[in-house]
Amino acid sequence: MLSDNKPLIAVVGALSKQGRSVTRTLLQSQRYRVRALTRNTQSPAAQELQRLGAELSEVNVESAHENTLVAAFNGATGVFLMTPGVVPDATRTETIELALGKRLADAALNAGVEHVVFSSLENVEKITSGKLWVPHFTDKGKIEEYIRTLPMSSSFIQMAFFYTNLLEYYQPRQEGEDLVFPIYLPEEFRAPFVDPLTSTGPAVLEMFDNRETYAGQTLPVIGEMLTPREMVETFSKVTGKKAVYRSAVRRDELLHLFPAFAENNGLVDELTGMTEYAVSYGYFSKYRDLHWSRNVFPATRTWETFLIHSKWQGEKLDLSFYP
Repeated sequence: MLSDNKPLIAVVGALSKQGRSVTRTLLQSQRYRVRALTRNTQSPAAQELQRLGAELSEVNVESAHENTLVAAFNGATGVFLMTPGVVPDATRTETIELALGKRLADAALNAGVEHVVFSSLENVEKITSGKLWVPHFTDKGKIEEYIRTLPMSSSFIQMAFFYTNLLEYYQPRQEGEDLVFPIYLPEEFRAPFVDPLTSTGPAVLEMFDNRETYAGQTLPVIGEMLTPREMVETFSKVTGKKAVYRSAVRRDELLHLFPAFAENNGLVDELTGMTEYAVSYGYFSKYRDLHWSRNVFPATRTWETFLIHSKWQGEKLDLSFYP
């Protein structure tokens, strides 16, 4: 197929973990052209995507006028759409994420896009009848509901907890001979985790390759179901380092381990709300197919293979060019 005849997919948030995975995978398939939307086309990460064959489009989606967004999507057969998690200013306040997601979906529709794949999550507000407040879940769930009302084909992925959360936001710390892992889930709670840098792309490629099959479907993307205890034990097995679990589940535990979080009560309430939701209701709705992504992409990384490939030893790791 001639390059110009390949379908064009626009990727929002192309320098995010999910966006980079989608861009790389679509290009590697050699079945699609990719327009990578980013606010900084001169960054090393953007230049790397261009080197791989992506067309770069400099757009700040959070502040762009609708006409700019429509222009960014013009000519695209499909759009991978995602919205950034927005840190709330205070508890129970609205963020810009829901409005942004609607604007992006409207722009895709007005640009004549045939199919959108949106990175969604469960609507916690609806599931818990308003008891729990987890806006970075709920806003994505509401955006999915809005997209479903539009006269445009769409499908949805839901990403599990990221392995990379432990590298970036809940970093372990050395205490004597022990490397202490402060983790936001109970030690024996089995939860879904995934490597967004290598697992997002194959799931999205599968959906764009089979649009009619997946139209209207919402499917989880999971690398492995495991407990924090198993994560710590596997880390020790791979690295040879002595590691121990420490609970960062309750508000007091979280603030003791991460005192800087106290500067934003909204963030703390959201994080503790997320944990309570996952433990009490399950991360994914009980009707979700938890095997789908591993069936379509059997090479998806487990926590162990993630550790082996990343060579992470517990230090702060620059993920800009990983994998």
